Amino acid sequence: MERIDEELPVSEGLPTSVIFKTIGLCSLYILISAGLIQFNKYLMHKDRFPYAMALTTGHMLMTILWCNLLYWIKPSLYPAMSKTEGQRGKLLKWFVPLGFMFALGLVCSNRAYLYCNVAFLQFMKEANVALVFALAVLIGLQQCTRSKLFVLAWILFGASMAVNHEVHFVVLGFVIQAFSQLGECGKTVFGEWIMSGSSLKLDPLTYTMFMSPICLCIVAVLTGLTWEHEILVRVQEWWHLLLPNACVAFILNVIVAVIIKECSAVTFMLTGLVKDMIIVVFSVFFFGELVVRQQMIGFAICLGGILFWSLMRIDPNSSLVRGLQITLGEAEKADKNENTQLLPGGSKV
Repeated sequence: MERIDEELPVSEGLPTSVIFKTIGLCSLYILISAGLIQFNKYLMHKDRFPYAMALTTGHMLMTILWCNLLYWIKPSLYPAMSKTEGQRGKLLKWFVPLGFMFALGLVCSNRAYLYCNVAFLQFMKEANVALVFALAVLIGLQQCTRSKLFVLAWILFGASMAVNHEVHFVVLGFVIQAFSQLGECGKTVFGEWIMSGSSLKLDPLTYTMFMSPICLCIVAVLTGLTWEHEILVRVQEWWHLLLPNACVAFILNVIVAVIIKECSAVTFMLTGLVKDMIIVVFSVFFFGELVVRQQMIGFAICLGGILFWSLMRIDPNSSLVRGLQITLGEAEKADKNENTQLLPGGSKV
């Protein structure tokens, strides 16, 4: 299956079927991810289950359980599993660092909820798209152009406006969230390479099945180092919410893998930005969290940048995109690319 985010000739945009497929996948991710974030925030309250590492361990246990159950019921859901025979050593070499990055992102992300409100954490995540793009360029998964850099700078400018005027700024929460984002971005880009750029090209469920045990080992050790007897008491008290929370986490892990494989790490992060904005709106209007005017302006600037990035992918020949390319000196290069396309007779210009 060809990836949604494969580079297309300059004269072409994305087919309508691909656009709808992308919108469907991204909308599903936004719905489930936003729901899980609020679910985690509710559980992480000091009167319920404020144990980030134990919560993450539960997520990984449930993910392993469901992956193995689905493989036992319907192995055809794992088409790449047969290609892993005799390659387990190579997979271990790939998934150990990926597991560390995954664990770092999950644990720090849950821990940050204890120090910062949801709106501020989502504003910080606006910088993820630039970090992922830079990593993807370094390993050859993305092409760096002036127009892409300009739009990323546009998005980061809006994000910085939002973060700089946080009303209840907590340095420790900021640092924890920064480590979370480093882990998440590294894991996302490396995961894209494993599923699309490596020789094995794993499918999303096979990828999740190999990743989850590695991540479980890491977070289980961290949970053991920070163990409190109260955790078991709270598990018995809140199991009726912890179980569905872990099931939602498994679903989200699989959906994330699907989007990264079919669309790309950068598209996944852009989808995350839209999700973050939706979460901010809900946090302000339904949960009463405080956001100042400059944060809302930054919010709007980020949204404009995301929409323009989407336009560059969907309609690269639009007047707005071409105008930006001309301004940045890319138009001549684009015209040369068009002139090298095959003519009906099969020759090149």
